[in-house]
Amino acid sequence: MSPLKRRSRSVTTSRADAVIFDLDGTLLDTLADLANSMNAVLAAAGYPIHPESAYRYFVGEGMETLVRRTLPPGSRGAEQVASRLAEMRAEYGRRWAETSRPYAGIAEMLDGLTKCGVPLAILSNKPDDFTRLTVETLLQSWSFAEVRGMRQGTPAKPDPAGARETAASLNVDVDRVVYVGDTATDMKTGRSAGMFTVGVTWGFREREELEANGAQLIIDTPEQLLTICRRREEG
Repeated sequence: MSPLKRRSRSVTTSRADAVIFDLDGTLLDTLADLANSMNAVLAAAGYPIHPESAYRYFVGEGMETLVRRTLPPGSRGAEQVASRLAEMRAEYGRRWAETSRPYAGIAEMLDGLTKCGVPLAILSNKPDDFTRLTVETLLQSWSFAEVRGMRQGTPAKPDPAGARETAASLNVDVDRVVYVGDTATDMKTGRSAGMFTVGVTWGFREREELEANGAQLIIDTPEQLLTICRRREEG
């Protein structure tokens, strides 16, 4: 049995006292709105646009990084990036809810975790104002003890500072937290923070990326996370 499979068993034999979720690609499918917004900015500036599928690899490390990655190599100077970033914020502010929705099964998973009393939080590299707006609008049916986007003064994921600060706000030890995400950035964040790290395959990246970056468990459906509830009931 591989080390990954051995580690994967531990989530069913230990109690989780909180769950921290990534947002885009984990709870919400936001890819089309992000791609359409950035492509509108690129087209207006006379730059080539990108297929939606390419944005699976552009997103995940913050909006400024997204902008830089989409620009032509010769147009990535600081002033150019700053200008396009301001335009992206404005464009995304108009488009962010056109198609973005929770993935199938997310509502039932959040209902189940809420019913069994697991504290929930969100930690995203999306700008903090957009993170809060998105959660308040598209995930308004559930209570999250902490919602954190990218904030000035806290380094972006995969730096573990935000994850550790979120755990502290929940008054939960990091080794009792399950961190759930869909990218290498998320896996590195959770592992560096000392949390049990779960990768999801319904998001923006492939299983192989999650495996290569330290996922301790990989799940294919949101329902699989509800093993946390069963262990709490037994414990």
